[in-house]
Amino acid sequence: MSELLTRDDYAATAAEMNFPSGAFINGKFVQARSGQTFETINPATGRVLTRVASCGKEDVDYAVKKARQAFESGVWSRLAPADRKHVMIQWVKLIKRHHREIEVMESLDSGKPIRDCVTIDLPEVCHCLAWYAEAADKLYGQIAPLQDDAMGLIVREPAGVVACVLPWNFPLMMLAWKAGPALAAGNSVIVKPARQTSLTALRLAELANEAGIPPGVFNVLPGAGEEIGKAIGTHPDIDALSFTGSTEVGRLFLKYAAESNLKRVTLECGGKNPAVVLSDAAELDSVAEYVVQAVFWNMGENCTSNALLIVHESLKKDLLARVLNKIKDWRTGDPLDPANALGAMVSCSHFKQVMDYIERGKKEGAKLLLGGEPLPEGAGLYIPPTVFDNVTPDMTIARDEIFGPVLAVLTAASDDEAIRMANATVYGLQASVFAGNIKKALRAARDLQAGTVSVNCYNEGDITTPFGGYKLSGFGGRDKSLHAFDQYTELKTIWIDLSDRALDAETD
Repeated sequence: MSELLTRDDYAATAAEMNFPSGAFINGKFVQARSGQTFETINPATGRVLTRVASCGKEDVDYAVKKARQAFESGVWSRLAPADRKHVMIQWVKLIKRHHREIEVMESLDSGKPIRDCVTIDLPEVCHCLAWYAEAADKLYGQIAPLQDDAMGLIVREPAGVVACVLPWNFPLMMLAWKAGPALAAGNSVIVKPARQTSLTALRLAELANEAGIPPGVFNVLPGAGEEIGKAIGTHPDIDALSFTGSTEVGRLFLKYAAESNLKRVTLECGGKNPAVVLSDAAELDSVAEYVVQAVFWNMGENCTSNALLIVHESLKKDLLARVLNKIKDWRTGDPLDPANALGAMVSCSHFKQVMDYIERGKKEGAKLLLGGEPLPEGAGLYIPPTVFDNVTPDMTIARDEIFGPVLAVLTAASDDEAIRMANATVYGLQASVFAGNIKKALRAARDLQAGTVSVNCYNEGDITTPFGGYKLSGFGGRDKSLHAFDQYTELKTIWIDLSDRALDAETD
């Protein structure tokens, strides 16, 4: 599944592709009750791929009704965990069987480089879903440590109807991160994909149905976030909601929960993430490679993008020269060409937003070292790797999450100052630290205010490690690892009286 083909091979697959266009509710594709649709556009060409059902409140109500009926029936929620596992494994097998179609669909819909879809995104999706499937029958309850006259059973039960609201930057992976544990725990799930990138979520729902996930258990509602989001957030019969996206929208979901049924809400809201290079950092060529990967992977449309390079003044000149040299290997262009490492920005509005940040960087006095202008690639929304030096902490490009291929370089006079600069943000999702002395590196990792800190590398961890953030980057729980089940389950205590008095009452 990870073998790269040629650009012509992927183009041929794209030419033959049939795109899903309906919402997926109760085991089948349906049109929105309003009859409305929206265009989904290939950001690399500006061409319309298809029109997709634009769901509204009535569709949310219908999907929740069917999800609740499925949950209450027990067709999935009371199925033996081992049986849920087998169905989900069959789902993974079907995804692998159709991998080429799904990889190309993801690239066309989002502008992501096909080589990332083939070598990173889809393999991780399959691994994630299989991992949670395998975990389904390996989660044990507990017995409280009591005296012998009572027994306290602590059991984990599915929350009920769960909503998963996805971002547009990693459509497939975020679906797997959220729907994987939610389904494995026995919930009925409603997925709201980003309007810009709905196609692969709909295709995976179709394959889930084919694999044997019962009608009503896995539903996908495409449409405008401002309409469906509020309907989901305020719905009194949705028990839990997991959201990845902007802090602004995350606040709304907390408000909606407070105004309705106090549904459990878990938020992952992005970040302004630093790569901190301390004064004794070694192997600068390797450091430069990680720095470039950390900021330009997925065109910088990445919540953990290390968009800030905070480097000790003694190493800055040498490291920056290596960074600029490494960038030469990161070509920008047609996403279906596996030679390209950067594809197109996801939408015209986002393209303009990133370019606005670049212009602000110029106006506020940062020194542009590389890039800064869009590429003349037809109708495509291409921004090449862009690097600013002489950035100060008060500049907009040092404070705001740009979500594009823009690196801001800050200079620190000491290691302590570097850590202070890294923590001077309202976010706290991910950070990377580079140091020659491992004790020094680990102390810095403890001092950095972030949910994930990678040491002498750039990494988000893997499926076994929890993912989420501090401060405005996160709230209410974590994605990935066994900790993700906490979002989608309820803990229940069952108290059993074993005292002589209870036994006497039974005898009577």
